[in-house]
Amino acid sequence: MSWTGAFGRACWVLLHQIVQGIAKTGISPNWLTFIGLIINILAAVLFGFAKGDDHWRMFLYAGLVIIGAGIFDMVDGRVARATGQVTIFGAFFDSVIDRYSDVALFFGLLVYYARANRFFYVVLVAIVMVSSVMVSYTRARAESLIPQCKAGFMERPERIVLVIIGGLFEKWGAMAPVLWVLAVISTITVIHRIRFTYEQTTAMQDKLKKPTGIQAI
Repeated sequence: MSWTGAFGRACWVLLHQIVQGIAKTGISPNWLTFIGLIINILAAVLFGFAKGDDHWRMFLYAGLVIIGAGIFDMVDGRVARATGQVTIFGAFFDSVIDRYSDVALFFGLLVYYARANRFFYVVLVAIVMVSSVMVSYTRARAESLIPQCKAGFMERPERIVLVIIGGLFEKWGAMAPVLWVLAVISTITVIHRIRFTYEQTTAMQDKLKKPTGIQAI
């Protein structure tokens, strides 16, 4: 086994132990999801209160806090399956709370750039906020019409990882390029999903219009 495989297995074992430990407490998976939101709001506050040349310290703390929130994102669904608490509402609730978590983080960054009088980045963060919501919305709306729509790259895990990188390495100016990447690739992902849904729904309509081959006598 390669060292990467061994590392991956060790991480899986650790995650499994965490899930089993949380499952034994009897806590509702929905509460785990909600706790993740609260932690992300804390990270947003850290972003918002950053200022001056030392603002990178608050960004660093925010990045670490987001990692903590990510643990709850990873375990809530697994705890639900481990305890037999998987529900349709749980999936809906998780999706809604994820949107709030995303918006909270970007709102924190928006507040920081507004307080720093960096108008261009206020606009850029707003674009990122809108496009991140639209990435999720286009998938949800598309999948009410077609079986599946996972086209594009910038899903929520990728967005969160990029924000964490921006926070942890802001001392070297990482957040600005991260925001550009998020804005551009999220927008491309939305366009990709619109195109994919157009192709799929058009194919479905064309199929329905085709004659069945049965003719009336």
